[in-house]
Amino acid sequence: MSATPAERHAQVDAIFAPWNGATTPGCAVGIARDGVVDYTRGYGMSNLEYDVPITPQSVFLVGSISKQFTAFAIALLAQDGRVSLDDDIRTYLPEMPDVGQTITLSHLIHHSSGLREQGQLLYLAGWRSDDMMTQADMLSVATQQRGLNFAPGTETLYNNLGYTLLAVIVERVSGKSLAAFTDERIFRPLGMNDSHFQDDHTGIVRRRAAGYQAHAEGEWRISIPASDYYGPTGLFTTVGDLLKWHDHLSHARVGGQALVTAMQTSAETRDGVATGYGGGLFIRTYRGLRTVGHDGVHAGYRTDSMAFPDQGLAIVTLCNGATILPAELTQRVAEVYLGDRMTATAPAVDVAEADVSALAGIYWSALTDEVVRVEVKDGALRPLGASSALESLGNGTFRMGQAAQWHFRAAVDRQDARELQIWDAWPAPRTFTRVTEPMPAGPTLTSFTGEYRIDEVDMTYEVVMAAGKLTMRWPRQSELVLEAVGGDRFISGAWTVTFTRAASGAVDGLTMSARRLRRMRAERITAAAIPPRPAGTSVSVSRGR
Repeated sequence: MSATPAERHAQVDAIFAPWNGATTPGCAVGIARDGVVDYTRGYGMSNLEYDVPITPQSVFLVGSISKQFTAFAIALLAQDGRVSLDDDIRTYLPEMPDVGQTITLSHLIHHSSGLREQGQLLYLAGWRSDDMMTQADMLSVATQQRGLNFAPGTETLYNNLGYTLLAVIVERVSGKSLAAFTDERIFRPLGMNDSHFQDDHTGIVRRRAAGYQAHAEGEWRISIPASDYYGPTGLFTTVGDLLKWHDHLSHARVGGQALVTAMQTSAETRDGVATGYGGGLFIRTYRGLRTVGHDGVHAGYRTDSMAFPDQGLAIVTLCNGATILPAELTQRVAEVYLGDRMTATAPAVDVAEADVSALAGIYWSALTDEVVRVEVKDGALRPLGASSALESLGNGTFRMGQAAQWHFRAAVDRQDARELQIWDAWPAPRTFTRVTEPMPAGPTLTSFTGEYRIDEVDMTYEVVMAAGKLTMRWPRQSELVLEAVGGDRFISGAWTVTFTRAASGAVDGLTMSARRLRRMRAERITAAAIPPRPAGTSVSVSRGR
């Protein structure tokens, strides 16, 4: 016998119970079936200073959920004949550098432009996360770039700068702000009366939920961005308005069916493989059922919006605490409504600790320049420092959450080496090889000290020995303590720092990489004599790699 509506709603309340106190932030949830609202409720506090509870009418900054509205605005302009998705972005952004390859509007929409990530560029330029960042600031750092992460169209890598540029294009082509254009063409026609793009962070937002970061056990700190950039983020909205949007994606109430279908159609790689990303929307499956949606993160806000189009179910979870995991909450709500139609989750299998220990180590990706460290803790394999262990599915394959899979195998070109392949948001895996180079020490570490400069972000960096550790410093940022992982390569947090050498073996620069920025090169500018690498040792990274 199927559950009654009251029983389902009680199960939903139980899912959100940990966030339904009077001393914590929380969430609003909205659920619709076949376009009809089934349940909405708020849990926890919208404002901890004034004891204001969250309600379904609370307004949240939704982070990257904003992207689908920016993409839809571009699609409307294309439908009007004012742009083409195949246009070179420099048609509308002539100040962007000529990198020798064409970047199109479609590349921006589908995260295949190869552009470097705006937030990481500003970090290298000395900007702090709580600085007031504007659209002009983002465009300025973009115009200084002389390289890409990869050739446009050859890979897919999530990128916020592309959506900032799309917002600028909407404004230049339409002659209206993104806020005004989306209000006129999207929000008002759909009755989304509580939705708007914010282009002035000092503006009043009625019923706004404050964002919070956890500070200490039981304590919270305000985390509301003081920024005036938008396109990849910047949308304020409610669960009710986003349910109206999901209904529009099912019934094409604005723009016509062809446009709405295109929004929900995955882009493809040059080899014809679906990337799983449409017009600002992830096109995925969850336990065997097709889904369309997006999540969002900005300051203390955490959000998720997901629909099961074939089953007529839409779920929106908007939260204002940085430790809340709305995607997991949304999935659990979906299981309440559709669990009997979902495929079973593959059970984990036991693996001997000796077999697991053989997989631990440091792995590096030659493509992305990322480093992954894997450890055994409490008898289980896990990424270093992670709270959750990898679950074995057998044959060297492990599950990380519901979406990601890690597969360990012998290297294709070297059977004595170990490879790790990671599948996460995109169809192509990231491939890593276990690092076997010796760790640098003593005089080798000292040889890396000096000053380095990146002109593209107008910043000079100092590498010093501090308390026996190689340390990287630059103005307005916390220093990076560099931890050796083998050869000339080091890591610190999310960053990979690799020192490069001239043909003589002398250190002549370094590169910095993070998930969405690859091998940003800094030239060595000090004149100190640097000992060459001893003869007969390998060079891990060469200039310009």
